Amino acid sequence: MNTGRAQLTKSDVEKIEAEIEERKLVIRPKLIGEVQEARAQGDLSENFEYYAAKKAKNENEGRIRYLERMLKTARVISDSSADDEVGINNTVTLYFEEDDEEQTYKVVTSIRGNSLENRISNESPIGKAIMGHKVGDRVSVRVNESYSYYVEIRDIDKSSTDDDEIKRF
Repeated sequence: MNTGRAQLTKSDVEKIEAEIEERKLVIRPKLIGEVQEARAQGDLSENFEYYAAKKAKNENEGRIRYLERMLKTARVISDSSADDEVGINNTVTLYFEEDDEEQTYKVVTSIRGNSLENRISNESPIGKAIMGHKVGDRVSVRVNESYSYYVEIRDIDKSSTDDDEIKRF
């Protein structure tokens, strides 16, 4: 059941809290100083440094608001799973029947998903389909009402860590 709220692990929450703290205590004062320094240069109508500093400060404030809102509305989920089942932070090797090929992915929460880096969200169609399944299971991945395909779970590596970056929006 998708409630529309981000699913975060305890580690995700800790990383977000650390980023918020860094942005408030280190980055914010530095950017405020840059704005004040640029403003002191005089005529603001043609002061590129002032506008660039203001933009950086506003982007930092936006990121802080975004992360705080995410923490406020997120649902914390467990990142543990049975030793022989697919779970969060596991690297899985899947065999795609239609394409007759294997692909390896790391299953992560949606804020860490990045298909270009073979990190798939547990909330994506393939992530939802394979969660809780075991090596040898043949699983139907439902993409939409009219299309689905099958994958076979070939390997589950539990040694993965959750050192991935939180996505930037």
